[in-house]
Amino acid sequence: MSQVGSAPVTMDAHDGEADELPPPPPVPANVVPIKADDIESEVPANKPAKPKRFPMARPGLGRKGQPIQLLANHYKVSVKSSEEYFFHYNVILKYEDDRPVDGKGVGRKVIDKLQQTYRSELSSKDFAYDGEKSLFTIGALPQVTNEFTVVLEDVSTGKTAANGSPGGNDSPGGSDRKRVRRPYQTKTFKVELCFAAKIPMNAIAQAIKGQESENSQEALRVLDIILRQHSAKQGCLLVRQSFFHNNPNNFVDLGGGVMGCRGFHSSFRGTQSGLSLNIDVSTTMIVKPGPVIDFLLANQKVDHPDRIDWQKAKRALKNLRIRTTPVNSEFKIIGLSDRNCNEQMFSLRQRNGNNGDVDEVEVTVYDYFVKNKGIELRYSGNLPCINVGKPKRPTYFPIELCSLIPLQRYTKALSTLQRSSLVEKSRQKPQERMSVLHDLKAGNGEDIFPRNGRWNFNNKKLIQTCSVDKWAVVNFSARCDVRNLIRDLIRNASAKGIQMAEPFDVFEESPSLRRAPVSRRVDDMFEQIKSKLPGAPKFLLCLLPERKNCEVYGPWKRKCLAEFGIVTQCLAPQRVNDQYLLNLLLKINAKLGGINSLLQIEASPSIPLVSKTPTIILGMDVSHGQPGQSDRPSIAAVVSSRQWPLISKYRASVHTQSPKLEMMSSLFKPRGTEDDGLIRESLIDFYTSSGKRKPDHVIVFRDGVSESQFTQVINIELDQIIEACKFLDEKWSPKFTVIVAQKNHHTKFFQSGSPDNVPPGTVVDKQVCHPRNYDFYMCAHAGMIGTTRPTHYHVLHDEIGFSPDDLQELVHSLSYVYQRSTTAISVVAPICYAHLAAAQVGTFLKFEDMSDASSSQGGHTSVGSVPVPELPRLHEKVRSSMFFC
Repeated sequence: MSQVGSAPVTMDAHDGEADELPPPPPVPANVVPIKADDIESEVPANKPAKPKRFPMARPGLGRKGQPIQLLANHYKVSVKSSEEYFFHYNVILKYEDDRPVDGKGVGRKVIDKLQQTYRSELSSKDFAYDGEKSLFTIGALPQVTNEFTVVLEDVSTGKTAANGSPGGNDSPGGSDRKRVRRPYQTKTFKVELCFAAKIPMNAIAQAIKGQESENSQEALRVLDIILRQHSAKQGCLLVRQSFFHNNPNNFVDLGGGVMGCRGFHSSFRGTQSGLSLNIDVSTTMIVKPGPVIDFLLANQKVDHPDRIDWQKAKRALKNLRIRTTPVNSEFKIIGLSDRNCNEQMFSLRQRNGNNGDVDEVEVTVYDYFVKNKGIELRYSGNLPCINVGKPKRPTYFPIELCSLIPLQRYTKALSTLQRSSLVEKSRQKPQERMSVLHDLKAGNGEDIFPRNGRWNFNNKKLIQTCSVDKWAVVNFSARCDVRNLIRDLIRNASAKGIQMAEPFDVFEESPSLRRAPVSRRVDDMFEQIKSKLPGAPKFLLCLLPERKNCEVYGPWKRKCLAEFGIVTQCLAPQRVNDQYLLNLLLKINAKLGGINSLLQIEASPSIPLVSKTPTIILGMDVSHGQPGQSDRPSIAAVVSSRQWPLISKYRASVHTQSPKLEMMSSLFKPRGTEDDGLIRESLIDFYTSSGKRKPDHVIVFRDGVSESQFTQVINIELDQIIEACKFLDEKWSPKFTVIVAQKNHHTKFFQSGSPDNVPPGTVVDKQVCHPRNYDFYMCAHAGMIGTTRPTHYHVLHDEIGFSPDDLQELVHSLSYVYQRSTTAISVVAPICYAHLAAAQVGTFLKFEDMSDASSSQGGHTSVGSVPVPELPRLHEKVRSSMFFC
């Protein structure tokens, strides 16, 4: 297309006005001008200019089932109507030299001091301050310009540190004479409060009516900030909307110098019953307070300081805060000394008693504290010192004078043992949780669909079994009686109707390879298989030496599923009995194409709106790296139903995307005449497995998004799915229903007058649900341990037109089709499968090589992000299997 020319615009440097523009040139006959709306249509699909869809309103309440009275951990809050306004101010904090303040925690101290110092100028107004950049008042501040100078005593000032410490009048620091005249240091801050917005207090009433707006969300945020501020003034640790008291009764030791700390989550919500305060028990991880040396011994699991790895210690201690003895001062650790305490020298300034001059002498940190300060050091002499100074001006303390202060978050990844210990020690039975969250209000009339929630296969056969032939066993140095294991597995398989032949062979790993690189171990095993088997096996049973985090697992799965297309099942045979083998056979049968159980309404088929019209069910999830693994790519997974009218069979597609990116970026990926997105594969598989029928209904279950991202799901992600459909057939217009499932919330339900969990099949869609939007809570499973956490389902979009009862029944049914289990599960099976697929395929990548891989392979990324490595494509033989089971 030719480009229409334009005349340049010149500006006069003095008056700033534009010269008069000449008329535009005539448009050539063969050129069609670009219209403004044509340009708008070129806005990328993942950046809609304005949302065109919003979460739908509740169409009604469910009626089926037996009503049951429940208690919920929501407290009703009364709010007086008011015509006043919350005034929002942005907080700008600077040091005296105009450097921005970047340290966390200092903001609250500065704002508290500002209130004390300028109380009359501020008309004694109360502040609600979030600790960072937002401050709220009721009514405006009296002054138009709100700039203040605040002087704080430096709480981190030391008195007896070595080598240029910010100490008191007897400290050996470089500015010693100044400190004689001023026994403590002060810091001066500049504070600017800039008006940002005013929020009507009656916006809270709008939130209660479900008339949500930016104002109503901000008004509820002010209430949350007031609660957090109150907790902060009590000395609590604040983590998002949870607060934790320094009470040893709330601590549980997780090993490795890490503790679980129990506290409370609190949030205000608009519900059908009015304004509600949701309070729940919450747990975070903290560093075990006490002597630094004790933390290091526990953290590294060694029994003597001589065995500490000091490079690891430096990483573990960085930015933690300590209190020093004997003067009880607080500091932040920046590192360790290069030499041990009895070798680390520094220049000590001393006054000459005769003439008052200052002399400099070189002294070790050890000698300074022992000889100059008279402090006995029992074991620090041969250990590095703690450095709490600045990069160019270190300040050293012997390690035995340093203790970690309480309530410091531990943000690194937990080990497998620590995770299981945290789960074990933080779970509470319903009555325990109720005693902590006492005096709760009751909500009546919630619907219940009573089910036992559990079943077993004792003396029963699986509904559709596979045959296991052409298979073998590989053993990566696991200690077990392999022949007995095979015999018991075949016996249990026969009892369940699975025809399982004897394995062709058992391949044992050579003892000399046990410590070899993992890729070599896997390659060697496959060389054995290829040399001894007459053809490719259909199935490989893999014995691993460790149950969790075995290094062989990822490379083995990658080799089997991506390179050779062989179904494989791994196990660590430490504690094997018939029940364990039955669970193993459920997975094997599902992976090889069998069906373990089928719902009656699925077999009939009689699922409303699903059994009569071709319907594909999608489960979508994005998995991120654990804490401390922020550079790992996120893994996006889509699982999809197949063989309609079944709702029990699924397949999965998985892509990588930029770290921490929650919105799925690869649902639709057109490249010329091809679409490399996740949805296309699902649609084609549905068509080929369902008698060459296209789905007329598409039901999307999306996991892992917060309420603030709902409009993105039904605009950005749903648009990508629609585009993928249109790319296959321009005339094809299926109907869509989009449901978000949330497990990460804090609403719990309790039976009135009973110590038991709520019965499986309980549905709650009133009293504590959204006043306008379409949501409900479901406890599909029987909570065996701790307090049942319901899944919170949000129906964002429903073109299919389910009634509330039919939709709740579908969600309930999808909690019973999980092929790995003989129980109902807490969330619909497609979402569980998406978790499993993302986790399993994620092990294909060697994440420690990320920096190398990302420079050579371009994966799916968001705009402006660094490339991430692509996952290998699954072999066509297993692409449509339930390999993730």
